[in-house]
Amino acid sequence: MARTSPGEFVRQVQAETKKVVWPTGRETMQTTLMVVLMAVLLAVFFFALDSAFSGIVQFLLGFVAK
Repeated sequence: MARTSPGEFVRQVQAETKKVVWPTGRETMQTTLMVVLMAVLLAVFFFALDSAFSGIVQFLLGFVAK
């Protein structure tokens, strides 16, 4: 495998960086909002699911103990 000089490496990195299409500020805010919204929705969903299973287990343990 041929070794690349540090200068050539930097030039290649700069060339590749120029090809990147960076998101606009609006796109970044929209994506951030969607990620936060989905995280909150999933947190509420899993909290409700966990609470339901916890209630079922507590009911069953109370039923068995009596």
